[in-house]
Amino acid sequence: MEDEERAHKVLELLRKEYPDVGGTVLNYKTPLDLLVATILAAQCTDEKVNQVTEHLFKKCKTAEDYANADLGELEQEVRPTGFYRNKAKSIKNAAQMLVDEFNSVVPKTMEEMVRLPGVARKTANLVLSNAYGVSEGIAVDTHVMRLAQRLGFTKEDKNRDKIEIDLMGLFPKDDWFELTNLLVTHGRRICTAKKAKCGECAVNKFCPSAFKV
Repeated sequence: MEDEERAHKVLELLRKEYPDVGGTVLNYKTPLDLLVATILAAQCTDEKVNQVTEHLFKKCKTAEDYANADLGELEQEVRPTGFYRNKAKSIKNAAQMLVDEFNSVVPKTMEEMVRLPGVARKTANLVLSNAYGVSEGIAVDTHVMRLAQRLGFTKEDKNRDKIEIDLMGLFPKDDWFELTNLLVTHGRRICTAKKAKCGECAVNKFCPSAFKV
């Protein structure tokens, strides 16, 4: 079976397995909220980020609020998410760029998004697709990367941009947003990092790694 056909089968089965899967589980009301939450989510659980942003979003509502925030205070606000100094700096600097160059509005294109401090393609894809309904790529987080490798959709070990290119070549653009969320959900529930539950996997017959992980 060709990879494209196998990819189609996997997508069909995951759709049946998770018919109610939606977008990101990060809590947000505005594109700016989601940008901040996604920056904080690096190497941190979504649950922890949601705990932190529950208070943070009440305190900071605009790009100006973040740009003018005391860096030390912002660091303490986001400290539970880990790597808090870098994250606070990225959020403050990104907000300043939004104020200076984007009229305080989170941009709607990949080219503009990745110019923001702390924003790579994964973050940009997440914000663009969830906040604006714009699909310019596939958000390759740890779950998507792991499943793409185990399913044999890529031979890349670490380069997420190349993994994204491989996935984009296998799946139609209209499916990119849904694919991201299906793979994340399946990675959390079944194809976990510590031990894949191959016996419970809906796509195991199309997975070259099944029962070998």
